[in-house]
Amino acid sequence: MKAVIMAAGEGKRMRPLTYNRPKVMLPVAGKPILEHLLVEMKQAGIKEFVFVAGYHEEKVKEYFDTGEKWEVNIEYVTQVEQAGTADAVRIVENYVDDRFVVTNGDIIIDSKDIKAITEGSGNSIGLFKVDDPNGLGTVEIKGDFIKRVHEKVEKPPSNLANTGFYLFTRDIFKAIAQTPLSRRDEYELTDSIQWLIDNNIKVAYRELQRWMDTSYPWDLLIANEYLLADLDSDIHGEVEKNAVIKGAISVGKGSVIRSGSYISGPVVIGKDCVIGPNCYIRPSTAIGNGCHVGAAVEIKNSIIMNGSKIPHLSYVGDSIIGEDCNLGAGTKVANLKLNNKEISIEGKDTGRRKLGVIMGDGVETGINSSINVGTIVGSNSRIGPGTFVSGNLPPKSRVFVSKSN
Repeated sequence: MKAVIMAAGEGKRMRPLTYNRPKVMLPVAGKPILEHLLVEMKQAGIKEFVFVAGYHEEKVKEYFDTGEKWEVNIEYVTQVEQAGTADAVRIVENYVDDRFVVTNGDIIIDSKDIKAITEGSGNSIGLFKVDDPNGLGTVEIKGDFIKRVHEKVEKPPSNLANTGFYLFTRDIFKAIAQTPLSRRDEYELTDSIQWLIDNNIKVAYRELQRWMDTSYPWDLLIANEYLLADLDSDIHGEVEKNAVIKGAISVGKGSVIRSGSYISGPVVIGKDCVIGPNCYIRPSTAIGNGCHVGAAVEIKNSIIMNGSKIPHLSYVGDSIIGEDCNLGAGTKVANLKLNNKEISIEGKDTGRRKLGVIMGDGVETGINSSINVGTIVGSNSRIGPGTFVSGNLPPKSRVFVSKSN
């Protein structure tokens, strides 16, 4: 059986993190979201893949290549225009057999659930029961089958979320051919599924035990914590004398944990990193390749992407730091409001009481700069010494404090 993974989208709601990469290549727990999905699907017995790529497709192809590293085979199809999920499936018609899997590339799902769905014989959707269905696609069911599929609606009819994981027969291509443009000027796969139902082609469902969607930057922090909970210790780098490591820690080749560092897992540290001396890395932190975390730095529940440096006297909590950032000495990131209330970003409720900065690639901060809770810093921005920043800074922003004698 082949699996079609839809990986063509930018993920505009993830900006500034997606300016230089597609959403599926954002890292959680030390690996791209798409790699976590690929590994789970392989464990479920699927070894043939078609990646529908588009936005920054070179990043996907460069990382995964033919799939040999994972002992799978990957083919690529380019979705030239982002014309919707139904269009993404339409262009793979000549690549799949009578039964095949289709999935969004930005979800977290378990191999046991994948296996359960793929054991079906007809069309099927993976569902997940959520507490709050607002902002999610939902379904209505009747007995063992789907009655109606809803895209995001103002008043969801149920708390059964459409997970974006499907098993299809070739009937789906008939449905896609009859699918009109939606109000968003896209060809929606959910409309194609509804066409199947309306034309007496049954669509079954399976409730999943584990599933997570990643729509917003703060969802990456949730997914990171979720996946790191299953981490096993795996240390390939050097741990100097008097460094303390507690819990599950993964350290890549070429990395060194300097004396006096205290690391409390679960924590992932990539290849060729220098950690310490005398730093404190707290649970649910993932540090990419080639990073430097120096003296008197504390990092908690954060994602630090490849090549970034936090050399000394800094605090970063509940944050995402993009690639190749450099935080000046004494840079502090606030992550909790004084009133202890949940944090909103540009009017969107994050559902989190603790959230620091979402920082794009190539950002530099000067010494003793301060970043407020829930701040977005666009890629390649510069924040001057002693500066306090808050809100949403566009890419290439320059923020400096002018001081007169």
